[in-house]
Amino acid sequence: MTALDRLAATIAARKGADPDTSWTAKLLAKGPEKCAEKFGEEAVEAIIEAVKGDRAKLTAEAADVVYHLLVMLAARDLTLADVLAELERREGTSGIAEKAARG
Repeated sequence: MTALDRLAATIAARKGADPDTSWTAKLLAKGPEKCAEKFGEEAVEAIIEAVKGDRAKLTAEAADVVYHLLVMLAARDLTLADVLAELERREGTSGIAEKAARG
């Protein structure tokens, strides 16, 4: 099991946890819209660090982005496995062709 798998499992386990004892449960209790907003904030922070070129800060922000992506997905009852299945479906397909197929 990878660190990403463990993180996804921890987030799933926190869905019913007490928001007073878990940051993840607190985010999920605020609803999908708030989870999406937080993901967006973290993505912007990662973009800023990418532009600045600070590898350590970008690494930390990228980790925050991955965490908040998984929380946002959990808020909409999607899993890491769902995303991985979609990536596998796309594997071997040109990015240009795949994007064109989506319209």
